[in-house]
Amino acid sequence: MADDSSIGRNLDQTHIGRARRLRGILRTPVQTRRLEHQHFDGGDPHGVLYSVIRNQEDKPPVPTIIYDPSRIDFDKPGKHHYQVAFHLDSTWGYSLVPLTVVNGRRPLGSGSPPPGVAAFGGTHGNEWEGQVAVKRLCADLDAEQIRGRVILMPQLSESACVANTRSSPLDGVNMNRAFPGNPRGTISYRIAHFVKTQIFPRVGVVLDIHSGGKEGAFPICTSFHPIPDPVQRAEIYRVAQLFDTPIILIYSSQMASGLLTDEAEAEGKITIGGEFGAGESVNLAGTRHAYEGIRNVLRHYGMLEGEIVKIDPSRPTPPKLVAAPNLDDYVPCPADGIWEPTVELGAVVVKGELIGRLHDFSDHSSAAREIRAHRSGIVAMMRLGAVARKGVTLYVIAEETAL
Repeated sequence: MADDSSIGRNLDQTHIGRARRLRGILRTPVQTRRLEHQHFDGGDPHGVLYSVIRNQEDKPPVPTIIYDPSRIDFDKPGKHHYQVAFHLDSTWGYSLVPLTVVNGRRPLGSGSPPPGVAAFGGTHGNEWEGQVAVKRLCADLDAEQIRGRVILMPQLSESACVANTRSSPLDGVNMNRAFPGNPRGTISYRIAHFVKTQIFPRVGVVLDIHSGGKEGAFPICTSFHPIPDPVQRAEIYRVAQLFDTPIILIYSSQMASGLLTDEAEAEGKITIGGEFGAGESVNLAGTRHAYEGIRNVLRHYGMLEGEIVKIDPSRPTPPKLVAAPNLDDYVPCPADGIWEPTVELGAVVVKGELIGRLHDFSDHSSAAREIRAHRSGIVAMMRLGAVARKGVTLYVIAEETAL
């Protein structure tokens, strides 16, 4: 970016003074980063166009780097972008985790205030639909149109997102197994602790947007765990429907521990997860459901004006509620091999139906091993990719249920 000395090499002192008077440029370091080149007629006899620097008031401010997360002003009116610096364990440096806080300027009015909404993408770094949807909202949400507080973190595991990996390459930790976190732990645990102590207390609704990455393919769905509290469960179901996905999946809480959604649910938050694509790509439909779904949540709570949007007009029916609450619904691969599915994702199958074949190419003359449905239901997940290692989940069968 140009400074006084570089301008001086191109313009004589008269033109420098004229440029400064014209735009009042070169004020502070932060403002300097918001400047861009513009040509103007310097008035010399040859009509030469000179390059000057113009302050771009229409561009968003550069995110502020926050070295002490406890110093973030979550109550400051308007929209503010931050990069929260978490120091690295192995070298001098930081993981700069993006954060946007929107405190709406619309009056709260009478009655109960809105609950506050937090939306996360990039809990796993190679799941892109959530990252893209939440990043777009960082740019698109206007504080003048918002009532209450919205907190957006498009790349929660920033180091994993940069590396396009499920877990952080800095400490090998899966962010979605790191909760409730540890303020003295490695970087993933410290970020989880920040979310637990700084974000969760300020919101009542938590949205964690996932996709299958390289692990598996899902029908586009929202999801939540079995919730014992009937009031919390009913509201979670209402919010899950706002994403207008074909399926809402109730999935087992026994599959793993340390999930972001586990922690939020245990705190009584209205908590939604979901799977919006797969394959380390950006699924068009999945991104649309994630983006508009979050906006629908804001509309639902009166935080954003407008009617609830029907995201998929081609599907007139409401989402189908299915459940896979038991561990034996998540069928592991019995041996290393090459996976050949024989049914489509989302298909309705009956017990004993052929789900797929597992091929052993070390003996190419051998017959494939047949994998058959252990029960009737809906194929809610299928292994993505041909190579399947012993123990990975090959498929999930869920059954249609009522709340």
